[in-house]
Amino acid sequence: MSELTLSIDAMGGDAAPDVVLDGIQQFSEEGKDTRFLLHGRQAELEEGITARGLSAICEVCDQPEVVAMNAKPSSALRKAKGTSMWSMIEAVKDGRAAAGVSAGNTGALMAMSMLALRKMEGVHRPAMTAVWPTLEGRCVVLDVGANLDADAEQLIEFAVMGESYARAVFGKERPTVGLLNIGAEEEKGPDAIRLAGEILRNRDLGIDFRGYVEGNDISMGAVDVVVTDGFTGNVALKTAEGTARLVSTYVRQALTASPLSKMGALLAGPGLKDLRKKMNPSSVNGGVLLGLNGVVVKSHGGADADGYATAIRLAANLAHSNYMQEVATGLVRVSKQGIGSESVDG
Repeated sequence: MSELTLSIDAMGGDAAPDVVLDGIQQFSEEGKDTRFLLHGRQAELEEGITARGLSAICEVCDQPEVVAMNAKPSSALRKAKGTSMWSMIEAVKDGRAAAGVSAGNTGALMAMSMLALRKMEGVHRPAMTAVWPTLEGRCVVLDVGANLDADAEQLIEFAVMGESYARAVFGKERPTVGLLNIGAEEEKGPDAIRLAGEILRNRDLGIDFRGYVEGNDISMGAVDVVVTDGFTGNVALKTAEGTARLVSTYVRQALTASPLSKMGALLAGPGLKDLRKKMNPSSVNGGVLLGLNGVVVKSHGGADADGYATAIRLAANLAHSNYMQEVATGLVRVSKQGIGSESVDG
């Protein structure tokens, strides 16, 4: 496997650049043949790079300006040039890097990525992904915030992109796909979902469509790819994150409530360690804005070093995959089917 170069917004995130550099250090210990273009304040970065012994694999692109975490996307776009985030994306655009990673402002990252990289042919709107832990392993959920709503054609595009993405990330030859709905019956749901379901069931799009799935089916692992609009997906994602924190807090309180429960916790140590690992959000950190002419991974702004290393790993895996070509092929199939002018009744 040839050497890979990744572009990193080193100033993006709540604890940048220290967490970013710690994540790079952790990833580099895996022995992957990867180099990094770090975009940010040169003096600050070079000190951290030297302290961690990363000089041989890191090159700094001096960018003194940083996009604030609370900046509005429109404001960030007007001041994009000269920022670490914009410089990171430009390195992907001009081919100096195979993929980029940022833990910075989500709205600004989406806006800048769409402006610089442009949409793939056949894509109406890009979609943001999330990898979700399930009883069967992991699944991909999209959209989780890039679009507040989506019509049937866009939901089908999300299905095509999500299926190709899941194949690249999970290594499954034929990922299963479901539409998130309020019930499994074909007559349920808004017009857009029912039309998308009808098309996915009856057209030859090369997708293993399993019908509608409900919210509880996501964590059960009913399908590998769950398709929905960005409003619903984001609410579901935040609800799941809150529930995970609630359960984690309840378990910790229960195991420290009395001397007897503490003794039980000691005896159950290996099992609890495995549970903590499965519930750790760092193990699934990293979302991708699918449908652009380039790979940009969004890390959670509050990610720790483990989480940032996970986002880097995701970027590297996608850069080595051919998922963008698969997305393009799937979109051509959609175009040949003439999808876009149907109605639910027609």
